[in-house]
Amino acid sequence: MKAPQPVQLSAEEVAFVRGLVMYEDADILALNKPSGLSSQGGRGQVHTLDELLWAFAKPGKARPRLIHRLDRDTSGVILTAKTKPAAGFLGKALMARKFSKTYLAIVTPGAPEPKGGRIDQALRRDEQGREAHMRPCPADHPDAERAVSRYRTLAEAPGAALLELDPETGRMHQLRVHLAHIGRPIAGDPRYGGALVVAGHPVPRLMLHAAALAFPHPGGGTKRLEAPPPQDMAQMIATLGLG
Repeated sequence: MKAPQPVQLSAEEVAFVRGLVMYEDADILALNKPSGLSSQGGRGQVHTLDELLWAFAKPGKARPRLIHRLDRDTSGVILTAKTKPAAGFLGKALMARKFSKTYLAIVTPGAPEPKGGRIDQALRRDEQGREAHMRPCPADHPDAERAVSRYRTLAEAPGAALLELDPETGRMHQLRVHLAHIGRPIAGDPRYGGALVVAGHPVPRLMLHAAALAFPHPGGGTKRLEAPPPQDMAQMIATLGLG
């Protein structure tokens, strides 16, 4: 496999990505990704987070490598490995489902019923031109991928609820599709039926945030990293009375 070529970054881009760092040691670098920044494979002239990681490359050495991804409009904790051994260790831990991910989401039109539970609903990828969606499907569908999510209601108010989510599997758009499937789409997610206005308040973006990540550390033990919701989501939580 051909090594990725270095990307030339502006001083502003270097300062921007360095400002996202929330934790760093000899093996790992964790960032608090803002909404609107693609993890990888973005289209257009804007650099992806994967490309911005060249800001941390040492002369003659590889840049940090992404261990997992977040959707472009999802904010929160994202993990990279600074060395090849660390990347291998973390990649195997991720495949073995030894990562524990916790998300926060604002959903409409209120709390799910029951208010906590487990969604075990297979999904399939549906390509439409350059766009890809995930669709619920029978478990025996030839393209079915098993997908399991846990949820619990943290707060509710007229027309909305704040949920804590724990995906047991890592399918594309999994939480978004699962919540839409139970009739509680995430606010600000028009792709899967999410409301763009809640209780008279415009929703600025997808209200989904990767709040915490716990994983085996390459150096031993377990590491847990947490990122509070960014200002736009914190403001929406407060405005809707979910805080």
